[in-house]
Amino acid sequence: MSDVRAPENTTDAGLRQLWPYVREHRGALVVVAVLSLVTAGTALAQPLLVNRVISAVQDARPTGALSLLLVVILVAGAVLGAVQSFLLQRTAEGVVLSTRRTLAERLLRLPVVEHDQRRTGDLMSRIGSDTTLLRAVVTSGLVDIASSLVVVVGAAIAMALVDVVLLGVTLLAVAVGALVIALASRRVRALSRLTQAKVGAMTAAVERSLSAVRTIRASGATDREVDGVVGAATEAYTVGVRTARLQALISPAATIATQGSFLAVLGIGGARVASGALTVGALVSFVLYLFLLVLPLARLAQSWTQLQTGLGALGRIEEIRLLPEEDNGDVAVSTPRVLGAPALELRGVDFDHDDGTPVLRGVSLRIPAGTRTALVGPSGAGKSTVLALVERFYDVTGGAVLVDGVDVRAWTRAELRAGLGYVEQDSPVLAGTLRENLALAAPGTSEGQQLAVLDQVNLRALVSRSPLGLDAQVGEEGVLLSGGERQRLAIARTLLARPRLMLLDEPTASLDARNEQALRAAVDAAAADGRTLLVVAHRLSTVIHSDQIVVLDDGRVVAAGTHAELLVSSPLYGELARSQLLA
Repeated sequence: MSDVRAPENTTDAGLRQLWPYVREHRGALVVVAVLSLVTAGTALAQPLLVNRVISAVQDARPTGALSLLLVVILVAGAVLGAVQSFLLQRTAEGVVLSTRRTLAERLLRLPVVEHDQRRTGDLMSRIGSDTTLLRAVVTSGLVDIASSLVVVVGAAIAMALVDVVLLGVTLLAVAVGALVIALASRRVRALSRLTQAKVGAMTAAVERSLSAVRTIRASGATDREVDGVVGAATEAYTVGVRTARLQALISPAATIATQGSFLAVLGIGGARVASGALTVGALVSFVLYLFLLVLPLARLAQSWTQLQTGLGALGRIEEIRLLPEEDNGDVAVSTPRVLGAPALELRGVDFDHDDGTPVLRGVSLRIPAGTRTALVGPSGAGKSTVLALVERFYDVTGGAVLVDGVDVRAWTRAELRAGLGYVEQDSPVLAGTLRENLALAAPGTSEGQQLAVLDQVNLRALVSRSPLGLDAQVGEEGVLLSGGERQRLAIARTLLARPRLMLLDEPTASLDARNEQALRAAVDAAAADGRTLLVVAHRLSTVIHSDQIVVLDDGRVVAAGTHAELLVSSPLYGELARSQLLA
């Protein structure tokens, strides 16, 4: 199944949803908050000291001590502000790191059906760009807004003590800008969330094209794919412009509030000084408090906008974090294997897709331990689905799948899969080295064991053709290997783990005659070693020597027996044999 959709985000996140991400950094945030309060205090003390210095100058009193104290407070405030900024940024980076760790763990543990329904590129954007935007929630949401409010409230109180009339003039000018900012900010979070969704769709389009670039080039579809990516990018651009248009209203509103209040205070304050209602020192201190009021207000407006953007991204992150992980199962069975039970048994298995489309109906089969069974049938008959149900990538809709006589739902998934070896139809190879791919399911194996299994599948030449040996790179998705080499490497990886039950989905699909013979010898050796094999196959070499062959058609078992028996008893098998050179 492929990535078919990028679900729209339905999670609306607030600051309360941020707590799980910042909980482990609460100590650093407390220190930042304390430093923020101290820094705000030093800023609020400076206009008061300036007023006293001016008054002392007017009264011909000494100003040395006051001036020194003013300088000390100024320097202390700057130093503490720098320390606070560093701690805050470091904490924000720590929150981003822990969020990415949480998301990575969740993404890799999601049920397979979630990966079936979501586009890989969209999931990648959530762990990339969305977590980066989360930084704004920490810096702007938790501290900048709080510290700005402290300064604003403190400055307003000090201004009221200096001159209530000028404070009223200031608040009137500020209110105009605040109203515009409030109205504009209401839509910023929703548009930011939509922007990130569009970026996720664009990333998914790029990932889709890059993962199949050779097919696209060979099909002459490059221009169409470029158009698709550009179309997705254009949608992200359109929503981004709408967001920018709203954010653009905030800057002039803040400017109006700042410049308007400043001009009003200078005009009215100058008149009050001339009338004797206000001293020069008081007016200077009021103007300084004015800057302490309006500059944090402007920063508050910007921080609020950034906060809405970050919360939009947090909503997309929360959507994934709240998805349930693949259930590992309840308490493991204490004595899981039933003596004498078949290695694998399906009892009346039904399976439907999420949309209700039936895939399997009443499928029953028994595979004794140490035997080889082949599943054959037309395309879409449900053969690969049987293997997926054994691995518990999906759970049956009805009936039961039993391994060693125990329902697979009674095992933990980890314990179940530890005894299974699964080779997918497209034989995925991970970017990295030969050694890393071989050790994926068997990390404790030695180099000798790895070389021996490569010999089994006729891949020893891969080691000798590079001076790096087992540390040779295989490329993204194994692009440096041929199709047959990728398939054999995937099988070697499975053989190295020495599972009791091997599930092989079209193991010889990409092999030439020579390598098919080598692989058949490896599979024969695995079967002779006491393993049980369930193979989805078409080729004679895989089917003819099976202990039993099960024929599936339209999700049902229509025949079972040996190759010779089925040629006589099953018209469908005979047709498959003739069309696929099985006879």
